[in-house]
Amino acid sequence: MPGAVLPAGQAQAATAICNNYCDGRDPAAAPSERVPVSTSIYSRSIQLHIDDNDAMGWASIDNGNPGDEVWLDRSFDGGATWASGSKLGDTSTPSGSRGWRTLMYNVDDWSNTGVGALRACGKAGDRPEIACTAWARSNWNAWSPSTAAATTLMMSWDRGTGLFGGNGWWTAANALTSVIDNIRTSGMPSYTYAVSRTYDLNVNAREGSFRNDYLDDTGWWGLAWVDAYDLTGDSRYLNTARADADHMFAYWNGTCGGGVQWNETNAYKNAITNELYLELNAALHNRISGDSVYLGRAQSEWSWFQASGMINSSHLINDGLNGSCVNNGQPTWTYNQGVVLGGLTELYKATGDSGLLTTARTLANASTTASAINSSGVLHDPGESDACDNDGASFKGAYIRGLRDLDKQLSDHPYNGYLDTQANAAHANDRNALDSYGPHWNGPLTGTGYGCQQSALDALTASEAT
Repeated sequence: MPGAVLPAGQAQAATAICNNYCDGRDPAAAPSERVPVSTSIYSRSIQLHIDDNDAMGWASIDNGNPGDEVWLDRSFDGGATWASGSKLGDTSTPSGSRGWRTLMYNVDDWSNTGVGALRACGKAGDRPEIACTAWARSNWNAWSPSTAAATTLMMSWDRGTGLFGGNGWWTAANALTSVIDNIRTSGMPSYTYAVSRTYDLNVNAREGSFRNDYLDDTGWWGLAWVDAYDLTGDSRYLNTARADADHMFAYWNGTCGGGVQWNETNAYKNAITNELYLELNAALHNRISGDSVYLGRAQSEWSWFQASGMINSSHLINDGLNGSCVNNGQPTWTYNQGVVLGGLTELYKATGDSGLLTTARTLANASTTASAINSSGVLHDPGESDACDNDGASFKGAYIRGLRDLDKQLSDHPYNGYLDTQANAAHANDRNALDSYGPHWNGPLTGTGYGCQQSALDALTASEAT
């Protein structure tokens, strides 16, 4: 219905957002139109229209009667919340018409780093029930599967805390790493602001410099700041990563012959903490001129880890060691299979020891084919949840990053096809209209959230990098 004249007094947004244009623009001025989502109620068709050229949208209702109502909702956290009572552009079908539409409103709030989404809502004039479309957005910062997924992930970034979703800690480190990796791979710089903002808001949290009582948490943040240093060249990030590695070293002890314990007050020796310690120390050596300390720590870690018993006879890595310092047989979580690959790749860069790549290839061959963590060639975790609000939602992304790093280092790139398979499966089977991803890359889509989004983004970025 472009070009229709709105009745006098149509409701406007209480606070207008202005990007290329301000809220309240006539759809007749839109140079393009796309309808990504629609719904219906009592024979009425409700559609969300997107002008991708200017990143604006409007809602329409058709096949109804005078008095039917239509409006937009706008959310800056992926549809989790929206302004109560906002009803952007709320308007009613005038006498003599069977359909109507709102004015145009901006999807995003560029001045305030608000990454937004819209939905169209409406109702029959003589009925109380309301129907709304799914959430969708423009293709601004979404020209490829990975940039679209990165943009959706940024909807979960809390501008007030600098963390993601429910303000998780180690999972936020993984999400930030995923965003940084996408910036470096796609060349889309729009979300670089999140790096410094996250750092500034949280550098003094907990034990300072992103250290805390769980040593694996500290390792995740240390690797995130190595990644941030690679992106920006800002030495404060590298210095923080060093502080994190030194904090972990303080909890290396002789229990089970060596290794870093899981928690400051818990002597449990587990795989992920020590894999992170390996990768972080080797990565620091590769970025610090003249270093020998971090290299020595990385070499000591690998000597201990490969003899620890956590690598089982199938070349998969179980969760940790029991009280008798024997493999505890706990599940072979995907992240335990992946972080070690990144660690061995960094240690190879530090030493030139080709045997490290041979070992890494053996581990990767096992994990890319093991039925325990693959179904029809697509990665899944043991007992994978239908939800995205748990720690396990981030596991597969960490696996993909480690496998990607190894594949880039190997001259024959043997895991290209596997990485492509993961991205293609998720994009085809586990995604909604907002480019939000769920936990099961082979489908069905059972839920969305920033943990699942981070893992899918890792897969999409890795595929586009190959």
